[in-house]
Amino acid sequence: MAKPHRCFSPHLAGVAATFLISVLHAPLAAADDEPPPWPICGPYPPSGNYTQNSTYRANIDLLSATLPRNASLSPALYATGDVGDVPDIVYGQALCRGDVANASACEACVAAAFRGARRACPLYKDVIIFYDLCQLRFSNRNFFLDDDYLVTTYTLLRSRVVGTPAFDAAVGLLLNATADHAVEDSSRRFGTGEEGFDDRRNPKIYALAQCAPEKTADVCRSCLNVIIGQLPNSFRGRTGGGMFGVWCNFRYEVYPFFPGRPLVQLPRFVERPPASAPPVTGGEEKKRNSAGKVLAILMPTIAVILAIAVVYFFCWRKRRPEEDAYLPSTSDDIQHIDSLLLDLATLRIATDDFDNSKMLGKGGFGMVYKGVLPDGEEIAVKRLGQTSRQGIGELKSELVLVAKLHHKNLVRLVGVCLEEQEKILVYEYMPNRSLDMILFDSEKNKELDWGKRFKIINGIARGLQYLHEDSQLKIVHRDLKASNILLDVDYNPKISDFGLAKIFGGDQSEDVTRRIAGTYGYMAPEYAMRGQYSSKSDVFSFGVLVLEIVTGRRNSGSYNTEQDVDLLNLVWEHWTRGNVVELMDPSLSNHPPVDQVLKCIHVGLLCVQRKPASRPTMSSVNIMFSSHTVRLPSLSRPAFCIQEVSVSGTSTAYSEAYPLTENSTVMSSNQVSITELSPR
Repeated sequence: MAKPHRCFSPHLAGVAATFLISVLHAPLAAADDEPPPWPICGPYPPSGNYTQNSTYRANIDLLSATLPRNASLSPALYATGDVGDVPDIVYGQALCRGDVANASACEACVAAAFRGARRACPLYKDVIIFYDLCQLRFSNRNFFLDDDYLVTTYTLLRSRVVGTPAFDAAVGLLLNATADHAVEDSSRRFGTGEEGFDDRRNPKIYALAQCAPEKTADVCRSCLNVIIGQLPNSFRGRTGGGMFGVWCNFRYEVYPFFPGRPLVQLPRFVERPPASAPPVTGGEEKKRNSAGKVLAILMPTIAVILAIAVVYFFCWRKRRPEEDAYLPSTSDDIQHIDSLLLDLATLRIATDDFDNSKMLGKGGFGMVYKGVLPDGEEIAVKRLGQTSRQGIGELKSELVLVAKLHHKNLVRLVGVCLEEQEKILVYEYMPNRSLDMILFDSEKNKELDWGKRFKIINGIARGLQYLHEDSQLKIVHRDLKASNILLDVDYNPKISDFGLAKIFGGDQSEDVTRRIAGTYGYMAPEYAMRGQYSSKSDVFSFGVLVLEIVTGRRNSGSYNTEQDVDLLNLVWEHWTRGNVVELMDPSLSNHPPVDQVLKCIHVGLLCVQRKPASRPTMSSVNIMFSSHTVRLPSLSRPAFCIQEVSVSGTSTAYSEAYPLTENSTVMSSNQVSITELSPR
């Protein structure tokens, strides 16, 4: 039986790919019936090797003297640390299984992992090794910054094949239930489970799921969802297997491979055939006929009553749109909002009665003020103008959406006030205000070194992935732009302004609207010209943002006096000529890593491809940014960037690429956005 390579040289870097790499069809390290330990040597090729008597080796020894003990003393059996200075610094992470019998067993396992790593991967600077009871990673690369849960994985495949669809279904059911338990365990992020069958053909199944305890519930759930999603492709019909990564892992077997009582016990899995109707006796047939006659009389009457009620309801709604426009639409929405209610008197005091000196910005909806709550928290107060009806629908949408969304890269809703016909949303205050106010200022943009810019790009990408794929709602933002990216004191980005956002339900992937709203330059062409929007519309906007952040140029500018070339096509021209690095923002004088800059430009151009299907999903974008082994897809010329579409005429090139139809909405360039905010 074929065994895996225990160590992976740089030219085999693709063998140890990130666990989300299945999206891009890259191979994973795998083994059939391979006993532990399961090592991965040098998952990131640039890490290189060290020499036997080097400072790096000495730092590994120092780390091995402290990390096992620290992990055993932690209530979560988890520890991280680093030893030494660049270029010989060693970062380490150790995690013991949540059911380890005692602290001594955890310490002994991690200590053994250090010894096993040096035997299995001699002289490798970057090593990951998995044992039954613990896992260890050390590296010269600060992998703690990979906080978007993209990790290298080792896949264990048990060789015996069961061959029954019922068994596969039972495995999926058990692993998902076990993963749910791990997510809800805030202290250990650990779960075990058991499930049996009601027949002798299929054995009892045991499962385990775990995340690094420092990860949030949302990150843990997303991480486990993706690797468990490998079941249909990699584990069909197998009696056991697992996928082990730095931030999360799962395993299942047909024997109890963990001690003690399972934390999740599912009822016996029963594969029931479709139920057939029992024979009808003569007495039952008479009863059914009688019931049928009664229903034949009642149903038309009920239908008429319902029709009258529906007509009355819509007439009533039509008479009072102003009263209901900003109220939550369901009881769940109301419960979300009740916990966030703030009284008007508090907000008047916080903003000095909405004094002009406290104003941060002004938009079509009204004003934004800075305030301070009694507990000292700084806030941004978004107040809808009482005399204007514009924006009521947008406020309702934003209120309901943001109250349900929780992610570190989305602006946090502090509260809401609906007293005395006021309609006010209160957000956390962002000291560095909005991205556009710094990025496009010739003096302030020096604050944004390459490290901060790359962090901003990554943060926006993670926030969008949460909206599109990981949150309880599937949301398209529809107005992603530099002025809607707010920056906290550490320049962490937060996506704001959900007034135009749309929720997709079920399997819905796109929709069409006759009301085009958003901002020129960031709009995907299929949305601007035909009203078609989807998550790929946000991906297009993200691509424009990436190119703006790298170049420091607005997408709305003209960079070729003879041909009126916009930013997208300017970047494309330089890309094809091989001198795109010349477009880097001149304020980046600290020599940023060229390979990282080129990757950002490549991803940005990939996101602004003309066809939505050619643009990546945001989860794929996050893989591209975090992985050193992913081959980026090839590019074609980007879509034409929309700068101005007016009644008098459109750009000839744009008209040829996307001709107007009878239903196309013609827009004026002086109405940039429904809610054009100045910085908070």
